[in-house]
Amino acid sequence: MIRELDQFYMNKEEPNRGCLLALREIILRQDENITETRKYGMPCFCYKKKMFCYLWTDKKTDEPYILMVEGKHLSHPQLEKGSRARMKIFRVNAEDDLPVETIEAVLQEGLGLYR
Repeated sequence: MIRELDQFYMNKEEPNRGCLLALREIILRQDENITETRKYGMPCFCYKKKMFCYLWTDKKTDEPYILMVEGKHLSHPQLEKGSRARMKIFRVNAEDDLPVETIEAVLQEGLGLYR
């Protein structure tokens, strides 16, 4: 039986499924205090019960991204603000190798706000 948390990933087509599952793994291994839940139908990662980031796909391009909840406090050049006041996103190309070091740098900068 598929757990509710896994359903989001299983409903995605490849290569997005594999990409999102890899992103999930990268996020969870950043700190033992990160937990996964589901909010607004998407995977939400919390640090000590505070919302930290989400995984989602762009409605127009179907491109996966990490949504950083406190993005306005983060300065990484690859984070996009768009029209959001608080959050920023980090886009990922599911066809390419993941830029793991860059993703980890963004996540660690974000975690620094919570620690």
